[in-house]
Amino acid sequence: MAVLNKIRQRSVFLIIIIALALFSFVLADVIRNGGMSSQKSQNVVATVNGEEISREEFARQVEAYQQNMGQNASTTQAVNQVWEMKLREVMLLDEFDKLGIDVGEAQVRRALRQQLGQNPNFTNEAGMFDDNRLQEYVANLRATSPQAYQQWVAYENSIAESARENIYYNLVRAGVGATLLEGEQAYRLENDNVDIRFVQVPYTTVPDSEVEVSKDDIRNYVKKHPKRFQTEKARDIQYIFFQEEASASDEAEVREELERAMEGFRNTNDVASFVNQNSDIEFQDRFVFRDQYTGNNAAAIFDIEEGEVTAPYKEGGYWRVTKMLEKRQMADSANASHIMVTWEGLPTAEGATRTKEEAKQLADSLAQVVRRDKEKFADLATEFSADRASVTQGGDLGDFRPGDMIPAFDEFVFSNSAGTVGVVESDFGYHVINIKEKTEEKPAVKIAMLARRIEPSEQSLNDLYTKVTRFEMDAKNTSFADAAKEGNHDIRTVKDVKALDENIPGVGQQRRIIQWAFDNEVKAGDINRFELPTGYVVAQVTAVKKEGLMSAEDASSTVTPILMRDKKAEVIKNKISGNDLQQIAQNNNTSVESANAVNLKNPTIAGAGNEPKVVGAAFALEAGQVSQPIAGNRGVYVVELTAKNSAPAMESYRSFATQQTMQRRQGVEDRIFNALREKAEIEDNRANFY
Repeated sequence: MAVLNKIRQRSVFLIIIIALALFSFVLADVIRNGGMSSQKSQNVVATVNGEEISREEFARQVEAYQQNMGQNASTTQAVNQVWEMKLREVMLLDEFDKLGIDVGEAQVRRALRQQLGQNPNFTNEAGMFDDNRLQEYVANLRATSPQAYQQWVAYENSIAESARENIYYNLVRAGVGATLLEGEQAYRLENDNVDIRFVQVPYTTVPDSEVEVSKDDIRNYVKKHPKRFQTEKARDIQYIFFQEEASASDEAEVREELERAMEGFRNTNDVASFVNQNSDIEFQDRFVFRDQYTGNNAAAIFDIEEGEVTAPYKEGGYWRVTKMLEKRQMADSANASHIMVTWEGLPTAEGATRTKEEAKQLADSLAQVVRRDKEKFADLATEFSADRASVTQGGDLGDFRPGDMIPAFDEFVFSNSAGTVGVVESDFGYHVINIKEKTEEKPAVKIAMLARRIEPSEQSLNDLYTKVTRFEMDAKNTSFADAAKEGNHDIRTVKDVKALDENIPGVGQQRRIIQWAFDNEVKAGDINRFELPTGYVVAQVTAVKKEGLMSAEDASSTVTPILMRDKKAEVIKNKISGNDLQQIAQNNNTSVESANAVNLKNPTIAGAGNEPKVVGAAFALEAGQVSQPIAGNRGVYVVELTAKNSAPAMESYRSFATQQTMQRRQGVEDRIFNALREKAEIEDNRANFY
């Protein structure tokens, strides 16, 4: 009671303490999530020029894109595609508003007329587009199907946006062109040329050991060329993949299980049922040819006699035994046509009211007609066949191999000769079949395979988990490299992983690992374990790279060769003296070469390669003049101009100006988009949601 009294006496104090604790908890959450605007950040995928792209709208578009693409697009691919479309849309709308570009109803109608002009739903008896029919169609949609009407409204809006885009792009194209002077310049670049003599001193004449490129050199180069070395946020990762694998004892156990089932497999009278009940691979009731069977044990399988069973063999992750059921000479391909006659009650009936008996009579009578005159087959197929897919081809099914068709159809075609006409029954109806062609017969076999998948046992999986856990602990307590060395594990490294990447070389799509690496709480050196369908990955972030200028280390592979070349060029230049090419060549253990008809459009020097700086310098010389040493792509050059050949003047350079205009207008849409993107203020938060 005394304790309860003390609590009552201090109740106000306790309430204050609890309130402060709750407030601190909420405050910490606000700080952790970016302040009071955290709710906004949770609902905004991106901001483009001040316009927010909501998470809900973006998610709907991603879902719609994935539904359209099916299995052809991963979530990340869909996100990136929708992002590009949304970015283009927002930036262009901003431009339309600034320029006052809009389209009226009449323009939309004209665009619809162009889009739907050939649609029979909107044409009159004369085959001309009819606005009244279009209005009637839209009014009917609005009255009967609100959802379909909304889809139509969205379609009209997309037509309007396309029209606005065309106006905008046409305005830009109108300002892109080339003058007659630029046409003349293009003509001169292509047709004026020079003849030269030159000496080339290759950079390879200076050993790498004679020049040194420091990190400061690289940093200075990066600072001088900032646009070339801008980089977005990235991570370097190293990881070890621990794959789930069956042990030797697991393999032996699976083989023992297979061997215990072999006796029943040998003696069963119902091979298909036995295989389907006891094998991890379903029975395939079809003939196969030697070229269709690609397994390593194909030769041994095709050599056994009917009724024989092979010894157990390991292939494709299974222990297997194979039984020869039948050998036959048969065509490996055939061409046939069919008429499918259905009856009431079948899924393929499509309104047919005939009985099964009537369908059989019809099929038999059609077969009799075809046997007398096969030229009538296509017309009969068009009139009677329920197989809509083949009707357009007169019932022709094209070429197919054994096993491609349903069993009864397949058996008839490959058991009879070309020219045979017959009727077979299937779950789809009666088929009137005309075998048109068959290839030459080859040996074929029908086999049954009893297979057991080789999988790791529970004990193997537990052992792997223990191994992974031990490595993870050791890596955190010592170092990743030391733990890998101790366990004899191969470390794989991945550099410059971007926030929206999804593939990690070696383990494929692993979006979870990338999301973890870019978490704000994760620092360089952090380690984490991930469970995969086929094992585990223990990953470590080795570098956290911020947005901005590339570091000297990251730029080294690009910049070092450039700076090495520049420093070698200075060494070579300092060794060259005099204006006599022969003497320069002799002093540098090389020779004087010649090149004729070299132009500026294609500045390639025979025997030296593409050297625009050298060719440009040659055009600046007078005949007989020798240049100063020029640093080119492959070495340092000294050039003597022997002749400058100017092409004759043209009366008009209109054709060249027109050609330049067309070239400049090509791809103008992409160039506009890239320019707008570079100028735009974009806050991209997609990586927080996907």
